[in-house]
Parts: sequence; C-alpha cells; structure tokens
Amino acid sequence: MKRTAAVVGCGDVSTVHFEAIEDLDDIELVAVCDTDPAAAAAAGERYGVPAFPDHGAMLAQVRPDVVHVCTPHHEHTQVVLDCLAAGVNVLLEKPLAHRLADAERIVAAAAQSSARIGVCLQNRYNLTSQAARRVLDSGELGPVLGASATVMWTRTAGYYQVKPWRGRWETAGGGLLINQAIHTIDLLQWLVGDVASVDGRATTRMYGDVIEVEDTAEMLLRHADGARSVFYGTLANVVHSPVTLDIFAEHGSLSLRGDLRITYPDGRVEVVTERQAPTSGRTYWGVSHEILIDDFYRRLEDDEPFWITPAEATKSLRIVQDVYAQSFPQVFREAATTH
Repeated sequence: MKRTAAVVGCGDVSTVHFEAIEDLDDIELVAVCDTDPAAAAAAGERYGVPAFPDHGAMLAQVRPDVVHVCTPHHEHTQVVLDCLAAGVNVLLEKPLAHRLADAERIVAAAAQSSARIGVCLQNRYNLTSQAARRVLDSGELGPVLGASATVMWTRTAGYYQVKPWRGRWETAGGGLLINQAIHTIDLLQWLVGDVASVDGRATTRMYGDVIEVEDTAEMLLRHADGARSVFYGTLANVVHSPVTLDIFAEHGSLSLRGDLRITYPDGRVEVVTERQAPTSGRTYWGVSHEILIDDFYRRLEDDEPFWITPAEATKSLRIVQDVYAQSFPQVFREAATTH
C-alpha cells in the first residue's frame, strides 16, 4: 500500500528522514514544513513538493498518512498533539518532549487517538543492541548485576551559536543528556531494566559563557531489580570517542564499543559487528534510522501500538529530568510555575 509522508522541521536530523522516504518503497513525500520560510522553501524546491510555514495549514491541505516530526525540542508537543487529534500518524524524533509535563500530554493524547505514534530511539535497532537484548533475555549469562556507560563527545561554541535553541532551557530542555546522551541512557535502561532511582549531577564545564544548559553529567542508577549502573558524559572531550556500554552479569558480560563483544560462561567470546551508517548525515546519529522508519510503516496496520511508544520513550526522559531537577532546581521550579 502506498503511504504518503510529510516532514515537519527541515533542519539537520531531517536528512535521514528524507533519505529513508526516498529509499524505501511505497512511501511518497507529499509536503514539507518549517517555521523558517526559507528552510521550508528550500526543502520544498529540493524534493518537488509543497512547502508550508505552518503545520496546521499543511494538515488541512495535504493530510499525509504519516508526519515525521524533526523540529527543535520545544516544538514537538504541539505538532504531535495536532497530528494525533487529526488522526494522522506520527514518527517523532527524540526526545519525546523538552519537559516531562509535555511528554505526559503526548502519552495521554496517544492513548485517545486512533493514529499511531513512534519515537525515534533508533539505536534499539542496531545489530549490537538486538544481539545484546537476545542474550540477556535468554538468561544464559545469569542475572544482570549492573552496567557502566560513557558518552564523551566534542562540541564547539559555534555549534550552539549557529542554532541558539540548542543551548537554552526554554527551547532545548537541556543539553548533553537530553540531546546527545539520551540514546545511550535509553539503551542502558532498556537492556538492564527499569530505573527505580536516580542520583546524578549535571554541570557546565566548557561552554558556560555560551549556553544555559549542561555539557557534562554523571549519574548513579538503581534499577528496579536491584542492578546498579553508572553513567558519565561530556561534550568537553577533544574528539568524538566511541560510546561505551558495558553490562556485567553473574556469569558473563557484554561490552559495546561500536561492535559488541559477548563473553559467555564457558569463556567463549562472540563478536557482533555493527552495520555501517548509510546516511549522509552525521554518523553518531546511529546506523538504524532507516530500519526503524521502515518498521514503523510496516506496522501501521498492526493491532498493537508501535513498540517504541511515547510511554516507552518517557523512561529515558524521566531519568534525564531527574538529574536536571537535582542539578538545576531553580530552573525547574520556575518552569513549573510558568507552564
């Protein structure tokens, strides 16, 4: 069945969505939208489709089967709510929302809508992530004791200056944790288990003269089943170091550094090689966007919701927000009183 798609938000991450729509069979791009008229017009001209500066007008005139939401974080909620109210399916870039209260509004709206919604936590589709999940679910390694993870990347002041929304609480909802590290935090809780408590600290080590939000953070996570995990992340590194995720079980371990190294109880070691990123976008976005997008379209007729639901995506957002509340209490008190 031919499906029609529209992309709302024509910035950096939209690249992988446009590529997937072009590459996958039976998906036709019919509209683009961006609040920046120049960005909308450029995308419309490039792909030969109508361009809109307002998503409401786009929904009224075009009404696609699926809207890909690739806007800045603070614009997610209203676009998603309007699509769901119109019965239009949504594929949403992370994070679910820039505030937990808005995330909960999306969760409630999704439960009331006939439309489907999925969240792009695409690293769950990585070959390494899927292999890790299968091994852990098999019980072969025994109970999981805990894990450690790192995201040590680099950014420049110019990264924030060219798009100031990235460095503001009001528009981004945070920095490193909500924008760069949320994929790793999601994998950590998805593989090890739901998180019962968070003890963390976020701070600004490098770019305090440019941004309001954090560029460095650490946390201790206690999982519901008793496992314990630690995380460290920073954007003050001089290079993009590989993301690391090590999971320790009673009878073996998993070590993710690009590829996945599994150590079994008998000493046998298995290496799962990750696929290469096919996109012209940034490689650190992961390698599985197109696979997730294809899977979302294939599941539109399923009786069950798409498996990465808003409620599922709220889990990693809640962890991030817990750290922010502990680290920047005044910011979050003010946000609660003004919204």
